Amino acid sequence: MKNLTSSEIRQMFLDYFESKGHLIVPSASLIPKDDPSILWINAGVAPLKKYFDGREVPPKRRLANSQKCIRTNDIENVGDTYHHTFFEMLGNFSIGDYFRDEALGYAWELLTSPNWYGIDKERLYVTVYTDDDAAYKRWLELGVIPSHIIKSDENFWDIGPGPCGPDSEIFYDRGEEYDKRGPELIEKDIDNDRYIEIWNNVFSQYNHIDGKERKDFPELPHKNIDTGMGLERLVCVLQNGKTNYDTDLFSPIIKKLEELSGKKYTDQRAFRAIADHIKTLTFALSDGASFSNEGRGYVLRRILRRASRFGRTLGIYEPFMYKLTDSVIEIMKDAYPYLADNKKMVDDAIKAEEESFLKTLASGEKRLSEFIKNGSKITGSDVFKLYDTYGFPYELTAEILNEHGIKINKDEFDKCMQEQKTRAKEANKNASGMNVQGDVVNLNEKSLFVGYDTLECDGKVIFVGDNMGNSADIYSEGIVITDKTPFYATMGGQTGDIGYITGDNLNAEVLKTEKAPNGQAMHFVRLIEGDINVGDTVHLSVDKERRFAICQDHSATHLLQRALKDVLGDEVEQAGSYLDGYTLRFDFNYKGDITDDEVIKTEEKVNEMIKACYPCEIKEMKKEDAIKMGATALFGEKYGDVVRVVKFGPSIELCGGTHVTNTGNIRSFAIKSIESKGLNVYRIEAVCDTNLEIELFEMIKPYNDEMILLLKKAKKIIKEADDNGIDLLFDVNISNERPKCYKDVLENKLEVETLRKKIALLEKDYEEKLIAKEVSNVNTYLDEKKKGIYGDVLIKVFENKSINILKSLAGAISPRLTNGVVFLVNKTDSSLNFVCKVNDDLKDKVDAGLLVKDASKIAGGNGGGSKVFAQGGGTIIDKLDMILTYVKSKIEKE
Repeated sequence: MKNLTSSEIRQMFLDYFESKGHLIVPSASLIPKDDPSILWINAGVAPLKKYFDGREVPPKRRLANSQKCIRTNDIENVGDTYHHTFFEMLGNFSIGDYFRDEALGYAWELLTSPNWYGIDKERLYVTVYTDDDAAYKRWLELGVIPSHIIKSDENFWDIGPGPCGPDSEIFYDRGEEYDKRGPELIEKDIDNDRYIEIWNNVFSQYNHIDGKERKDFPELPHKNIDTGMGLERLVCVLQNGKTNYDTDLFSPIIKKLEELSGKKYTDQRAFRAIADHIKTLTFALSDGASFSNEGRGYVLRRILRRASRFGRTLGIYEPFMYKLTDSVIEIMKDAYPYLADNKKMVDDAIKAEEESFLKTLASGEKRLSEFIKNGSKITGSDVFKLYDTYGFPYELTAEILNEHGIKINKDEFDKCMQEQKTRAKEANKNASGMNVQGDVVNLNEKSLFVGYDTLECDGKVIFVGDNMGNSADIYSEGIVITDKTPFYATMGGQTGDIGYITGDNLNAEVLKTEKAPNGQAMHFVRLIEGDINVGDTVHLSVDKERRFAICQDHSATHLLQRALKDVLGDEVEQAGSYLDGYTLRFDFNYKGDITDDEVIKTEEKVNEMIKACYPCEIKEMKKEDAIKMGATALFGEKYGDVVRVVKFGPSIELCGGTHVTNTGNIRSFAIKSIESKGLNVYRIEAVCDTNLEIELFEMIKPYNDEMILLLKKAKKIIKEADDNGIDLLFDVNISNERPKCYKDVLENKLEVETLRKKIALLEKDYEEKLIAKEVSNVNTYLDEKKKGIYGDVLIKVFENKSINILKSLAGAISPRLTNGVVFLVNKTDSSLNFVCKVNDDLKDKVDAGLLVKDASKIAGGNGGGSKVFAQGGGTIIDKLDMILTYVKSKIEKE
């Protein structure tokens, strides 16, 4: 079995199937495109369904991929040995091309051939469907041991009407040390750590028709192959890991976590769960997801909170998850280089979410303190509420209460946990992630949005969250819903409003606004003074400055899409957006490369439309009429028969968001960055108005910081050269103006690149002149030569000379010696370097390579070369005298 890194294992899979005529399909974004049935891409075949169901013609009938996936239906098991929320699925697919015999042959060759993974055949077991004699026969032909082929009625892939068929799984036997029981573990489908399922091959050959028995399903006219092999499990096998987490896919994260926690990893589940969860967060946020209270955003929030709770069990009480993204990026950089580009955005989002959750945890600690102070009997339901509402792990609560002599009904807690898991599974089936109180789900009373026309109004309270009302503590947080509101709820990429709700003896801050399941605007409020109850009349006022900034951003995204279509063509298609009043993010589909000039032209066109002061024209009309007039719709978005059309001059879009009254109100617009988010998907980040200069300055800050360091380096080189009597020319022209557009950002980047090159030339010029000066003094060194065993010998120690100077000196001295050997040493505060040159006529008597190798070994390093020239070094500078004595004993006369 070959010793390979995870990157090599992934690439070998792709290389193998490319050699078999497969088109390698890049991993799709984790966020499904035009597939509302799933929250995340959760299988290798998911982004390819359009080819299997006939919606699109595949670019080739043989496909293979390594697909990023997220699954959270078994999140409570993540952190054991092989469960993950984020994983990569390696797959090969045939759409009406090859079938069972070829698929199994490919799998067996890739796994067992010494040219590929080289896994021991005797370690592999396979399962086949009971009635699939063709698969059984094929495995025998390939050389599988008959006792290692297991028939099972469970090996049939069927999810209802449509394509279905038998499948064949491949297992790796890790040996008796993991479980004394044998193949019965596979036969009886007993959960175990011995037999690891690594590959499943599905033979899609029948058409499931309701009302027919399986044996009567008709065969499909075109048979397909769909396979999946979990990269994490394969890496575990090939790297002989105890679990999936004991491999190079996770070990750097765990090592960093050891550093942050001050604890050693000894198989604790907390380390493994955190390592898994940070990968999920890093990839999901990089692919365009964000934290929220619904759908994908809620899934991410739950994952982060689970990881944060595990962090507390390791003694980490401050935000720490964002410090682990570097390790994820380092592990995955070969396959997913775009992660590095998104690092700041991902770190900022994770840190902010962690800080918010720690405040929630603090509230939980306060609640727990109240339990203890009152000395009341705490039920298992109370403990579960601490877990579910405030994020307190059961173990942490139990430990704290035990110190105060308070016992917990664990069975009651487990019952509550199981009920929650059942609800979570149902929610997962329905692709729902809403985490709101049950009463909100059942609230059908309407809430009128009046925020298009006004930013404040009076409203009647129709819902108040559990932890609000008469008994609420000051600074309690909860949900408030009113019969009408000017607060825009997060939707369509636009962030919800913030502001205040006030009344008689009431002052509450609105922290965010989200949509309730039945369409009402949920105000997430923090109580500052007084209380709030159903039936109260309150005054609602939106933060005007923030709403205006959001309107600027939203209107700018419309102009940006129009400009992109003008510059790149009408094939540009919006894939998503996010805007919060500080910066805007715009994702779009486009097949082709995008040049810097095209980005600059796009930015210029947006600013031209801003200067044109187009008024905002809003109309409601039938959808078909809107499309006829050229309105742009978001691909995959569902619209009603009547739609809201927003028009700014040449920009016409279907949109329910809030906007400026005139494009001139946007004032100014600049693109911060553009990056590829995957196959034919790009993301632009931009900024408007007062945030423009600040944000662009932040964009170039890394360039400015590097420029300062480079200039300091240049200054040091010039001073050192001057001290050595060497004149150097260095001319640089640097702009000190603040950036105002994308072109300015590019020019700052170019300035740094130019400066790097100039300093490289400066270093080269200095070294060449320094070498020339040293070589010109070579005659002074010849006075120190001695008679050696075979001829002239020159051994000399220098301080703080470069290895190139030593090599040049050795090359200049050697021809001036008779049967000569030159051995030069450079000493610094932390290292020794050696260069040895032997005249050609001595190469059979003195070996420069061996001499340097031995000297380097004494110095704790390594070195070597040919018989006539060698170089090396080490770090044990105290051994210099010993090294000189050794060298002299080999070449000088006693």
